[in-house]
Amino acid sequence: MVVRCGRELAGACSAMRSLGKDRAALTGSVSSQLATENNCKVKQRYHHPSETLNQLEVPEHIHSPSLEMLLRRLRAMEAQQDDKFASILDVVGKFGTFQRRLVALTFIPNILLAFFMFADIFMFTAQKPYCNTSWILAIDPNLSEAEQLNLTLPREPNGSFQTCLMYLPVAWDLDSIIQFGLNYTVSCQDGWIYPETKKRSLVNEFDLVCGKESNMEGVQTMFLAGLLIGSLIFGFVSDKLGRYPTILMSLLGLIIFGFGAAFVNTFHQYLFFRFVVSQALVCYAISSVCLATEWLVGQHRAHAIILEHCFFSMGVMFLTGLAYILPHWRLLFLVGGAPVFPLISYIWMLPESPRWLMLKGKLGAAKRVLCYAASVNEKTIPLSLLDKLQLPGKKVTKASVLDFYNNRHLRKVTLVMGCVWFTVGYSYFTMSLKLKDFGVNINLTQVVPGLMEVPARLCCIFLLELMGRKWSLILTLFQGSLMCLLILILPPELKSMMVLMIVLGEFSLAASASVFFIYTAELLPTVLRATGLGLVSLAWAAGAISSLVVIQQKLTFLPIFLCCISAFLALFLCSLLPETQDQPLSDTLEHYSLQMRNVAEELFTKEVVVDDGTDEVTKNTILNSMIQKSDMDILSNVSLQDASLQGRGEETDPLNN
Repeated sequence: MVVRCGRELAGACSAMRSLGKDRAALTGSVSSQLATENNCKVKQRYHHPSETLNQLEVPEHIHSPSLEMLLRRLRAMEAQQDDKFASILDVVGKFGTFQRRLVALTFIPNILLAFFMFADIFMFTAQKPYCNTSWILAIDPNLSEAEQLNLTLPREPNGSFQTCLMYLPVAWDLDSIIQFGLNYTVSCQDGWIYPETKKRSLVNEFDLVCGKESNMEGVQTMFLAGLLIGSLIFGFVSDKLGRYPTILMSLLGLIIFGFGAAFVNTFHQYLFFRFVVSQALVCYAISSVCLATEWLVGQHRAHAIILEHCFFSMGVMFLTGLAYILPHWRLLFLVGGAPVFPLISYIWMLPESPRWLMLKGKLGAAKRVLCYAASVNEKTIPLSLLDKLQLPGKKVTKASVLDFYNNRHLRKVTLVMGCVWFTVGYSYFTMSLKLKDFGVNINLTQVVPGLMEVPARLCCIFLLELMGRKWSLILTLFQGSLMCLLILILPPELKSMMVLMIVLGEFSLAASASVFFIYTAELLPTVLRATGLGLVSLAWAAGAISSLVVIQQKLTFLPIFLCCISAFLALFLCSLLPETQDQPLSDTLEHYSLQMRNVAEELFTKEVVVDDGTDEVTKNTILNSMIQKSDMDILSNVSLQDASLQGRGEETDPLNN
């Protein structure tokens, strides 16, 4: 009975095939007639079916929104079929319990990343130092602090005490000192005192005053240099060792050199610890974005990275609140850095990227990770689908940093995104440095931008769905650059207007940063994704260092000029990149080159050159292709069911037994 049903089903399948051929012929003839009536010239050439929809493009004179939607839908359908890994993730669950847990694990360290990144802002609070003149207390220990300063410190013309000079100590008695006074001044010999200071900072801990103020700028330069070197090193390490071990390395660096900064004995040790912790920060930022990108699909990927950046902004507010409450800089590092210790549990909780495992030839490990994710999501991956997960070209994929020079597409993406990231880094630090000139409270300068960055990043969710990756980046970058230009042009007297422009600029640049990470991670292939993110992050550090150098120059037009030039160049280059929304991730350089090339000739298995066509002709052709594609999918499913029923019939038919 079952065998008979299988044969009947096979007959029905054959009838459907013939019906599909007839309908394809009919639709082809209709399209041909329509093309003739509209004087369209069609040239035909054979192509492989896998190149069909990747080479589909609308003629330049057609601007129908509905037509573009049809084309985008066709490309997305074809791309999903070609990406076997995406089909496996669909079975695993696009955003199940496993993915939600993974995203939550990447959220938590971002709060600490913001804490360790901006901690220096509260380490150098303004201090009013005076020379330590306790030598006079040996003459009369009953002197009050005001009397001591009045007798031993020279005064400025406005009547205030000088901060870096003191009277030369003498072996007189107190009456002689009061009667004749002291006349000879020298620089501070026994250090400084800070009578008006209520909090302990690096300034009064290591006496960074009177000619040593440049050390504060040295800390910023050292931190940015660490970001620059870390971007270059750990992006490469992440592609070689994997996302999982590099994230563990970054967390270890935060524990030793972030939390450990509270125990330094000299200022040079503090500089070294900040230099190393900056490398740990950029290591985690790159590896976590790669891990989220390679585990999630579609809109879930963008949402996860945006929410991850929202937690970074919340970390800035967390740092500001602790700095306001705690009176000692060492205590700030102890309390704020303590939550890094529970992150040791990531050794057992964090998964490796299966895409990376597959490209490195570790197919068994990749399948185990995928099966574990499916079990957490209460799903089951069919063995037939899991067996399709194979090495590209039956061998381990190899790539090197030199591919960023040899591969034309990689070179273009790296240069464009590097220019964008340089512009963002330069503009962000320029606005931050200008804000210090307005005398705004240091806590407000951190809380207000932090509060504005959260809605700015959340707005990116709607912006990305509406405009796509490329135009979202262009829009946010343009707005941020415009705010930076207005800040540099407006006169300093308009203080309230300047602060408003800075807040709006922070809003736009925060959105640009989130879109940038999403867009760049999708443009780069898995085999070099972390290395590419490291190279473009290097450009961000270079832009920040450039802002520190340029803002100190006497030429006031130089910051404006560099801001305008970099912004104009970045906006122009962004328009040359392709859109990545609803497109599969590239894993290898070969797939990457195929996906990036711009082909505008082919429609299905024929090259269509339209000299004077209409929207109706093209729409009919596209709709016909969608019908044929749907029929092929139905017939494929029927064939699988036919084979399955025949197999079951052979097993259960008593005649065969």
